[in-house]
Amino acid sequence: MLLSYFEHRRACRAKQQERRDRIASLPSAFHTPLTNEDKHILEMPVSELAESVRRGEVKPQDSLTAYGKAALLAHQETNCLTEVMIPEAMEWAKSCNLDGPLAGVPVSLKDMLGVKGFDSCVGYSERVGKPFTEDSSIFKLLRDAGAIPFVKTTIPVTLMSYESSSDVFGVTTNPHNRDYSPGGSSGGESALLAYGGSRIGVGSDVAGSVRVPAHYAGIYAIRGSVGRFPAFGSGTSIPGQEGVPSTHAPMTRTLEDLETFWKAVVRMGPWKYDFTCLEIPWREVDIQQKKLKWGVIWDDGVVKPSPACRRALERVVDLLKEDGHDVVNIDPPSLYEGLKISSQLLLADEAKFITGPIRFGEWCDAGVQQLRRWFVLPWFLKKMYVWYTRYIRRDEIYAGLLEGVMSERKITEYWPIIARRNAYRQAWFNMWNKEKLDFVLSVPNALPAAPHKGMKMGAQACGYAVLFNMLDRTAGVIPVTHVDPTVDAMPSSFKPRNLIEQESYKMYDPVKMAGLPIGVQIIGGRLQEEKVLGGMKLVEGLLREHGLQFPLLKKW
Repeated sequence: MLLSYFEHRRACRAKQQERRDRIASLPSAFHTPLTNEDKHILEMPVSELAESVRRGEVKPQDSLTAYGKAALLAHQETNCLTEVMIPEAMEWAKSCNLDGPLAGVPVSLKDMLGVKGFDSCVGYSERVGKPFTEDSSIFKLLRDAGAIPFVKTTIPVTLMSYESSSDVFGVTTNPHNRDYSPGGSSGGESALLAYGGSRIGVGSDVAGSVRVPAHYAGIYAIRGSVGRFPAFGSGTSIPGQEGVPSTHAPMTRTLEDLETFWKAVVRMGPWKYDFTCLEIPWREVDIQQKKLKWGVIWDDGVVKPSPACRRALERVVDLLKEDGHDVVNIDPPSLYEGLKISSQLLLADEAKFITGPIRFGEWCDAGVQQLRRWFVLPWFLKKMYVWYTRYIRRDEIYAGLLEGVMSERKITEYWPIIARRNAYRQAWFNMWNKEKLDFVLSVPNALPAAPHKGMKMGAQACGYAVLFNMLDRTAGVIPVTHVDPTVDAMPSSFKPRNLIEQESYKMYDPVKMAGLPIGVQIIGGRLQEEKVLGGMKLVEGLLREHGLQFPLLKKW
């Protein structure tokens, strides 16, 4: 054990020193203040920057320099970078495809994305110093599209948290308030984008890992269905897990850039780069002049949305009604049942894959630590605790979740859970068609950004996000407003319904959270990425018309 601990500490020191050395060795241009020309480049929408590069008005090297400077400033404030690929990016910029849809546009990547010659250690010290020998499919596509990948960004160890911390890279902070997390597991991306150190980036999402960071940090993201966005060739903490589908997904600073990025990726034909991608060209969808039907989920039955998050959802609902849309409360198949199925699939191995690489003495997220303690308990103690939770505490919600993850699943137990998942998907399909819905609205998470080390119940309180991974439906998040302590206080009559809600609300303090972003989630059908983008544009258009558009954070 001691040997494992010393190896862990050595790996962490080595990785952090490598990052410091790479930053220090960059050409002096990257260590100078942003010029007016740099700021002009940073303020360009992605489509405009790419067009300026194609016309020869902006050199790819100048684009990289501006974004490199801004990324280093973001890292200095938030600790959001893992791999600093700028020296290599300088060479890539010289040979980038000037005719590509992303010509000369710097792109940031979540740490797990595979880049030849660089680690994708996912926060595990055991994986430090083991660089990938091949590029991931999305990296190849981006290079061919003319983009310049230039940095990789922080994640939580295990990838299973709405925070982004590890012993390897340290704690990543929210640029809106350093006492809070920018989310997880794509938290480094959200921090970098919110700060303005990148305009477009790639994350991944298995339980809300791009949508919750977008909500926490005030940016835009969309989780597409499996097969629309290339994902092969990256690192992960759960290789082979397909019960709750994970996807790579774009994250951006603006909604316009989100659409530009999606179109560019699809235009390149991702099915030519990744065998998992479906051959579906971009489909133009115009819904801006139509009156649509929107269903609303106000409560997942586990953790009630905080006053701040409910207020953001109410704002969107009110604007849609005022614009003549049909907005209805829906009664979908039990969201609690969906959470149980998702947790049983994700934890079918007793979390052995996500915790296996963790060395002795290696810090782990509070929620994952709780899972580890649960799974090492003797079976009869687990049974006793479930009984106590159900009959003494009278908490059926928490008892039911615990009961579903009592032990590692044999294949004869796992397949029936897949069958339950498929039946649940069918029930949602039937409800959606019966109601003739175009979209569903919900909060992305019950609370705004979590304080550091606050995720004790994070794994159990992810129902608003993980549900749509399990259903494999397209879901996007847009920022709507900020926490306002004058109107977002908890009512004195509030009483937690279960232990998960009780522990979650220990984090909610609208005074300390003042100014943190709040987003709204817009959900569509499977493989309806174009339509969901249209729904996001419609909502943002209404916010803009009423003078309520979310103001982007600008740090430089």
